[in-house]
Amino acid sequence: MSYNDSFIRACFKQSTDHLPVWYMRQAGRYDPDYQKIKEHYTLLEICRQPELAAEVTMMPVRKLGVDAAILYSDIMNPVASIGIDFDIVKNIGPVIDNPIRSAADVERLRPIDVEGDLGHVLETIRILDRELDVPLITFAGAPFTIASYLIEGRPSKSYIRTKTMMYSEPELWHSLMRKLGDMVATYLRKHVENGGKAFQLFDSWVGALSPLDFRTYVLPTITYIFDQLKDLDVPKIYFPGVSSGELLPELNSLPVDVIGLDWRVSIPEARRRLGGKYAVQGNLDPYVLTGPSSLIHEHARRIIDEGLQEPGYIFNLGHGLFPEASIDKLKELTHYVHEYSAEVLKNRMTSD
Repeated sequence: MSYNDSFIRACFKQSTDHLPVWYMRQAGRYDPDYQKIKEHYTLLEICRQPELAAEVTMMPVRKLGVDAAILYSDIMNPVASIGIDFDIVKNIGPVIDNPIRSAADVERLRPIDVEGDLGHVLETIRILDRELDVPLITFAGAPFTIASYLIEGRPSKSYIRTKTMMYSEPELWHSLMRKLGDMVATYLRKHVENGGKAFQLFDSWVGALSPLDFRTYVLPTITYIFDQLKDLDVPKIYFPGVSSGELLPELNSLPVDVIGLDWRVSIPEARRRLGGKYAVQGNLDPYVLTGPSSLIHEHARRIIDEGLQEPGYIFNLGHGLFPEASIDKLKELTHYVHEYSAEVLKNRMTSD
């Protein structure tokens, strides 16, 4: 079996003959075949069945021709192991039965037992390691994003309870951050030990913080997680979520390989803010996919041209796919990125 390692090479700023492509939430609701599966099983029920979770993970690789798979899972999965009861409620998101509101709530959180409580996730990874001919990306939710659900009790737009704890009870906040940091580091290490070829830390909502608050209340734990995992010889990706462009200069000391970008900051500007240290990933606005092919190609071409200005670029969206996205447009986009980037890279080699 031939193995497509273009994604891994780009993460390490090595040369490739085309730009690698994958999409956040590429195994999901835009796919009619996935919708049929969801008629019979919830997200969490799929996650608990390794063969089915592996099949859903592989579907976009076969259908779209992407250069990496991302594990079908949910950022909330590991919190069940530390003592949090939750459900994923349709049209709402994670809903927590026992929110974190006090020191006693934080104290009762226990260390994660990945093999005992989340063996189904590890078995899914092992199946995919055997079956895939592209790298498998695994992932975890970052502590701020996880904490926002645990404290608020459900998704929030203001994060008022979260910020109240952060500002009013900083010692309690940092205690919760460290427990979640240990959970994430342990969880991701087990992923790699069982066949994960890269991992991404999703910090979807940390863009709600100012750079100063990010530096004070969040960055120490993010740094701790990646320090705990820096011995692992796989690409490490940090995605600081939407509206996070102002946070990019704060990331210059992180021991990671790739930073994910949303569409609100250009790739050249993001690289400048990051000091040119990292490969970057992004950053097409997902809703560009609602436009005609000519517009999609125009936006993709601009992003590709920017990405190819320096080594180390992976084509992706600036956030996850939305349910109404067209699978046909995604196939076309993937083909376009491969074809156009290969032409640019070939012409560059010829001219050199």
